[in-house]
Parts: sequence; structure tokens; C-alpha cells
Amino acid sequence: MGWLIFLPAVFPALRLLPAALFTLRRRCLLPARRRAAPAATLTIATLLLACGAAAPSPSESLPTPTPTLTPIPAAAAPAPARLIPAESPDAVNPILATKTLETGRQRVAFLLVGQKALIKTPTAAVTARYLGDGAAAAGETVQAVYHPWPYGIRGAYSTELTFDRPGPWRLDIAVADADFSAATTLDVEVTANSPAPGLGRRPPLSRTKTLSEVADLAQLTTDYTPDPDLYRLSLAAAIQSPKPAVIVFASPAFCVTATCGPQVDAVSELKDAYRGQADFVHIEIYADPQAIQGDLAQAELAPAVTEWGFSQLPHWFNESWVFILDRQGSVKQRFEGFATRTELETVLRAVLAEG
Repeated sequence: MGWLIFLPAVFPALRLLPAALFTLRRRCLLPARRRAAPAATLTIATLLLACGAAAPSPSESLPTPTPTLTPIPAAAAPAPARLIPAESPDAVNPILATKTLETGRQRVAFLLVGQKALIKTPTAAVTARYLGDGAAAAGETVQAVYHPWPYGIRGAYSTELTFDRPGPWRLDIAVADADFSAATTLDVEVTANSPAPGLGRRPPLSRTKTLSEVADLAQLTTDYTPDPDLYRLSLAAAIQSPKPAVIVFASPAFCVTATCGPQVDAVSELKDAYRGQADFVHIEIYADPQAIQGDLAQAELAPAVTEWGFSQLPHWFNESWVFILDRQGSVKQRFEGFATRTELETVLRAVLAEG
């Protein structure tokens, strides 16, 4: 049932559903410490429709994937000899999670959907092939790691790939374990530069409001249990700070896929673990959240969202972005869509190790 979270992306009209629906879906993703357990009178069907999947019990532990993104030789890729036809019961359909791709090295994330459930094989081999000039020139082959998403939503694969030129590319993806093997392809378009700040670039010094400038945190965020520490610095101050920074743009109450609330939670948890070593900032997607009153037709994007280029991205609506900046204020890594704490922590630790 994990595919339910992608219905809003397929049917744009669902974006205008009342805020109560988005809030319900978001709460279904929150950890036990941030939400009450579902009432016993709710049926399983109701929970599946609200959350897309049942949340793990408190005693259930999610597997922790190895975050190493180590290139592997093409010969070691667990690729079968043929692609499985789309109509086959064993067909695997890829869903690209990072739609904004530009030349250079960057994170690429995707989901693999089988006929009955999401594929959760620990790793997938990915080969990038440039399709321009009528040729399918093979690039590097790397290992993508499966990262389970918390609180009921399944998970996604992520890795880093280098695109040395703009244009059409194809990702050849192969998964295999003791019981299952399959291969699929994913066509992507790579641009020379994206509107959003890319790796190695210094983002705009946006002036954003802080906790000291408002009477109520509801003026800064749609998170119904906000972490005040995420609103003590403006974007400009975080970029100019001598510390690394983790910056999340998200709208917890209005996110289309209901992953923005958990994304802010992941940044908050990371802040608790690295308190004082880096700066952590949450920027709400919408200006003056209190004025929306459950109707997104009244919503206006926050100035920083426009200044950072998100409103210029094709097909973007209000999904989350996380940026990790080094001590010079340049982008070390960016995460489009949901990224687990494991992924964020791996990059932050590397930045801190740079000194």
C-alpha cells in the first residue's frame, strides 16, 4: 500500500484537499514520542488509507543500512540477463525521487515498486548511460543503498552519480538477493544548472524571521509540535556562521506526500545529537502560515523559497529540501524529497571531520 503516498503527485487536484487531511497523514508518520497511538476503534483499512502502511510497533526495530556509497565495477553488478517485461508479475517499476538533476556529482534517489509491494533488497546496482547523439555510452556503475523510511512508509534507494554533460540519460538498475532478481531502467533529464543551489555553490543570504521576532511560533511554521531551536537563526546568519549548517525547507501540515513533518523531525533529532557543533534551521514553505486557514489557494510562498529557486523548478509544488553547508557556507550536499537521518548524518559527520 506504500504507493498511496504518490497519488497526490499523479492527481494534482488532490493538492487542494483541506489541511486536516494533510495533518492526519502527517501525524501517521510521527514517532510515538510526538503523537498518540491510534484509537483501538480504527480499522486496519482506515489506517492504511490514512497512512499508506501500518507503523512499526515500539519493539520493532528498522534495519540500519550501510551508508557507504562505494562505486563497484560493472562486472560485480547483480544484473540479470534480461529486463522483465512491464506486464510480468515480477516487473519492477522505478519512481524517481530526485527530479532535479544537473551536471556534476550529486545524490540520486529512487523507489522500486513491484506488483505487490515496494522492493526492499538492501542494495541496487546503478549504471548511468548518456543517451545523446544516438548512443548509450556507459558511465560509472555504483551501489545504491536502501534506506527504510520511519513510521510506516517503506523506503527508497539513494546513491551519488556523476553526470558529465547535460541532456538525456538512462539509469540501468539491477537488484538481486537470494530470492529475487530483476532489472529496470529509468530515463532522466540532466540540466546544465538547476535553479536550486547546487553542490559547491553558496546559497542566497535570505533574511528570514526568527523566534525572537514573533509572538507565536505558529507565525513561522505549520509544525504542530515545533522545535524552538530550529527557529533561532535566520538563513543569512546560518550561512555566514563559522559552523556547518543543516537547513530544511518543508511544510509539515501541507506537504503533498506527508513526508515533510518527518523530515523536520529528522533534522531536529540530528540537532539533538550534534548540538553546538552545527546550526540547524527550518524554513516554512509558506509565508504567514496562520493566514492559510486550511485553504492553500490563500497561501503565498515564503520569500526565501523563491530566492532559493524552488518555485522555478518544473513540477515542484511544496515538497521538502534539505541542504548541508560546510563551514564556508557552501552546499556540501542537497536532498530533494525525504532523506533519512542516516543519510543526513553521514554527510554532516564528513563536514565536521573536515575541520
